[in-house]
Amino acid sequence: MANMYKRSLLVKMLVWILLATVIPFICSNLISYRSTSAALEENLIELNRKTMNIGLDNLKRYLQELNQTSVSWYYDQSLISYMWLEKPGAEHTVYIDRQVDSLYYSRPEIKLVNYFSAMSGQQYVKLNPAVWGVSPQLKLPSRSQEDWGVLPSYETQRLNGSAFLIVHRKLIDYPKSTVLGLLSICFSMEEISRIGAQLLDQTHEQLFMLLGDGQMIYTSDETVDARSLGTSLRRSESGEPRGHWYGEFQGKPGVFLAVTDSYLGTPLTIVKFIPSSFINQTARQTLDRSIAIQFIAVAFVILFTFILTYSTIAPIKRLIRNMIRVEIGQFDVERFKTREDELGILELRFQTMVRNLKEMIIREYQQRIELSTAQLKMLQAQINPHFLYNTLQWIGTEALRHQIVEINDKISQLGAILRYSMDLDTETVTLQMEIDHIQDYLSLQETRFKDHLTYTIQCEPAAAQVLVPKMILQPLVENSIVHGIEDGSGQGSIWLDITLEDSLVIRIIDNGKGIDPSTIQHLKQRFEKELSPPGEQEGIGLINVLQRLRLKYREAFTWEIVSRPYEQTEIVLVISSQEGN
Repeated sequence: MANMYKRSLLVKMLVWILLATVIPFICSNLISYRSTSAALEENLIELNRKTMNIGLDNLKRYLQELNQTSVSWYYDQSLISYMWLEKPGAEHTVYIDRQVDSLYYSRPEIKLVNYFSAMSGQQYVKLNPAVWGVSPQLKLPSRSQEDWGVLPSYETQRLNGSAFLIVHRKLIDYPKSTVLGLLSICFSMEEISRIGAQLLDQTHEQLFMLLGDGQMIYTSDETVDARSLGTSLRRSESGEPRGHWYGEFQGKPGVFLAVTDSYLGTPLTIVKFIPSSFINQTARQTLDRSIAIQFIAVAFVILFTFILTYSTIAPIKRLIRNMIRVEIGQFDVERFKTREDELGILELRFQTMVRNLKEMIIREYQQRIELSTAQLKMLQAQINPHFLYNTLQWIGTEALRHQIVEINDKISQLGAILRYSMDLDTETVTLQMEIDHIQDYLSLQETRFKDHLTYTIQCEPAAAQVLVPKMILQPLVENSIVHGIEDGSGQGSIWLDITLEDSLVIRIIDNGKGIDPSTIQHLKQRFEKELSPPGEQEGIGLINVLQRLRLKYREAFTWEIVSRPYEQTEIVLVISSQEGN
């Protein structure tokens, strides 16, 4: 049975279908999950409503404390009597100032106390200079008693990104109705923020406390104000904010909860928004505790299904990747462990096919190179080397006879070039011999271009003795002259730099016309295909040099071209030191 399982893809698919029978089992769990989620959602809403009611009671209790603070002056009969004075003396003014100071220091969250006397018209202010500077920056009530009648008992103001609660209290000498003055106390929101922070999970939930006609006294999100909150809320059909309803806040669906009450005629509202994702997460966490064993069983089923699917699909994907590599001319296919089933046999046959195809292409390419070499040798053989040497020697002698030494030198260099290139028996030479050949070639070209061509050759002594294929530098230097300088501005410089450290590095640099990126990409594609399309002559000298080096050094050879037109075009040939020595 095990052997059949290894060799038959059909058996594997049958096992997969058998495992798929667990789907009804999963569906039953999903139904159970949905019903349980609904019940948990109701419990969560009820629990949050009770918590918000407790928070609302705490808020009322705190406002009551603030109210007690604002009416504390009624217990000081001397202070009440001084408030009746239309022209209080210095000792009366000092006494009122002390009471203002005493009220200011009675609670740490008090940041400002302001008292307008209705009898004398004087103003008494005590503030925190660290918060307000030398004068209050809040919008305080006017001195006019006509404006006092419309003042709310509580209001909020914001300054420098911070919110403050201001309590306004008209001081009336009961049982009379005479207004003695207006007392305004500014409180910071630390205590209210502490009450609000206890009512929510700040990671997921949003909470807002509203005072009176929509004044925001607490928000868990500073970017939300009372106006934007009002546009986001969706009330129930009755229009009452109490209860809960479903809606969206900041693009997230969820549940709004609201509780309302009042204190001394001032409406109080707490609104909380719970995202549906958080509710569902809580439901899932609660449900997971009760059906942990079932989910463990499902996890094993999913694991087995994944292993089976991966073992079936992975070879197919690997085969597709290898096909793509072969399509673009890369025959080094991805390695894999041979399997015993149908997919393993398919991959093995594909690898064998690619290996045979690569060997066939390489043989064909080598035959083409050998054919080209033979044709070159036939062309070279058509000219009698001795005839050329003797003729050049006679021309040099005549130049010396007529005292034209420069022509004799150039004839000698030309003879050395011909002797080097027509030596058909030598295929591998030292880099020093290649450099000598290039120096003769560039010297002739320098004479030809007069002052329009300069060159520099640098080679480390150790690199000069490295053996390389013959005639690998001259085609590249010739390309720099013909395509870079002649086709460009007609003048320029060539640098040949050879170093040997971890690798043998040969750089040919010119400041000519340069090579555009599309041509460089095309050259790389031709190099990767290991074959040049028949009849294509562009870059044939460069491609032939690169292919000869690859045939000799294989993976130990790399190359790169970087070009900035009329600044620097650099061809870099790199041969690892293991192969270059």
